[in-house]
Amino acid sequence: MAILSIFSASFCQGEKIANILSKKLDWKKIDGDLISAAAEQFGTTPKNLTRAMEGPPFVFNKFTHRREKILAQLKLKLAETLSDKQILFGYAAHLIPADIGHVMRICLLADSAWRTKNMQQVTSDEGSDATRQLREDDLKSAQWTQLIHKKKPWDKTLYDLVIMVNESGIDGAVRLIEENMNRPVLAYSESSLRSLEDFRITARCEMEMIDKGHHHKVSCSEGNVTVIVNEYVVLMERLESEINKILGSIKGVKKIDVKPGPNYRPSSVFANIELDLPEKVLLVDDEKDFVTTLSERLQMRDVEPAVVYSGEEALNLLEDETPDVMVLDLRMPGIDGIEVLKKVKQEHPSVAVIILTGHGSEKDRELCMSLGAFAYLEKPVDIDELSDTMRRAKEYTKSQSH
Repeated sequence: MAILSIFSASFCQGEKIANILSKKLDWKKIDGDLISAAAEQFGTTPKNLTRAMEGPPFVFNKFTHRREKILAQLKLKLAETLSDKQILFGYAAHLIPADIGHVMRICLLADSAWRTKNMQQVTSDEGSDATRQLREDDLKSAQWTQLIHKKKPWDKTLYDLVIMVNESGIDGAVRLIEENMNRPVLAYSESSLRSLEDFRITARCEMEMIDKGHHHKVSCSEGNVTVIVNEYVVLMERLESEINKILGSIKGVKKIDVKPGPNYRPSSVFANIELDLPEKVLLVDDEKDFVTTLSERLQMRDVEPAVVYSGEEALNLLEDETPDVMVLDLRMPGIDGIEVLKKVKQEHPSVAVIILTGHGSEKDRELCMSLGAFAYLEKPVDIDELSDTMRRAKEYTKSQSH
């Protein structure tokens, strides 16, 4: 028995239990160290890695594939690190494939009253604040396991041992783990070691594919790599050839098979129209019905915009992600469009801002253009006119970057 993986609900004393086991067994505990090492190796930040695991999806992830790249980095570092006598604690524990048999998978839980009591010992949260915090923590866990396994975080099929810490206590939880960790089913085997090597090959292939701009699902069995294509591809034969070239030199790869997946599909009805619209579009408007309809009409042109309903939301989003084009209303409660435009052009000058308003004036138009807006349009807007303006905005920003 070589590896323990521990996933814990918040305020269940999970880290304390992992630390006790690490000291008693003289095994290395891996948690934040893995994240720091991955961040250093791939030139990112621990915050980005943690956000990819615990945070909500990145708004423009469909186009940037930012989360997939970050998770591939973390998975590769884990695959390179995983070895005998280790305790992997935290979200990364779910990245270990289920067919690596010499890993004991443990889940630590407790009822809400016990968790709340533990929480109040380290924070000042009480009552509804504590309840909300626990709910938010559980939501993060649910988002993570849904992404990795398509299952709920406390699903018993994900673990070899589920412990209710409020019933067992900390010492009892440690004892239960020690009693179960030497079961024959968790011992090394030829197939388990082969699965570990396949995990390493998969991680190398995923990272290499992403570095070359390909975001397809990769799996490996006994060195035979399968790549599943779940998107529209103009020439499948050309893609196969390119993937074989990318993966052919990776250590351990014996054979490469590229297959269309269940979501492999032709492009939309507008695929043959050279619209050349921007990919990352943010719509900012407090009129929810209008902006929903506008979003749906843009989707018909293969643009899937992000939508926020206030200036404050728009500025918060820009702290972490940057659109190519922002379509911005002027009259909004709180931070209005003029203030948003000023801040965007000061802090993110590469973003093309198209003003789209139903309550503007010639004076507003002159002010917006003087502040750096790319265009000023009025509602109701013709969708073709807006699309053409967005296309020109993309061309402009592209020319500015060269």
